[in-house]
Amino acid sequence: MKFSMSSVIFPLALAHTAFSQSVRIGAPADQSSVQAGSSIVVEVDRPDTLTPSTEIALVIGVASCHNAPCLGPDLLGLGTVLYSGPFNPQFDTPADGKPPHQNFTVVIPESFQKGPAQLALFHIALVGASVEPLAQLRNITLNIL
Repeated sequence: MKFSMSSVIFPLALAHTAFSQSVRIGAPADQSSVQAGSSIVVEVDRPDTLTPSTEIALVIGVASCHNAPCLGPDLLGLGTVLYSGPFNPQFDTPADGKPPHQNFTVVIPESFQKGPAQLALFHIALVGASVEPLAQLRNITLNIL
C-alpha cells in the first residue's frame, strides 16, 4: 500500500475548514427556562476565520421532547420553524470580544407543549476556495414553562 502525505493532510485540512466555520448557539444558554408565548433572543455565533465563506441560510426551530430527554435534531427534526432566512454574522461595533454573530428574536408559540424542548439550528454555507458545501445542525435544550 502506497502512503502519501497528501492523503493525510487533505482530510485534516478539510476537517479544520469545516470546524472553523462551525456555528454555535451563543444564547440562550443550554437548559434555560422560557415561557410559552414569550419572545427570546437566539444569538448565533460563527467564529472569525481566514477561510472564505458565503453564508446561504439559517433555520431556527423548536421541537418538544415530550417530557423525555432531548435526542437531537437528527431524531426530532426541527419542529416548529421560528425563523428561516438569511444569516449575516457581524462583529459588534465597538468590538466587545464576541465572534461574528447575529441575533434573532423569535416567539415560542403560546400553545407549545410544556416541558423539555429542543431549540435547533440548521446552517448552510459555502466554504473555502473550492466552494465546498457545509451543512450543520446544532441544538440546545430548553425548559418550556
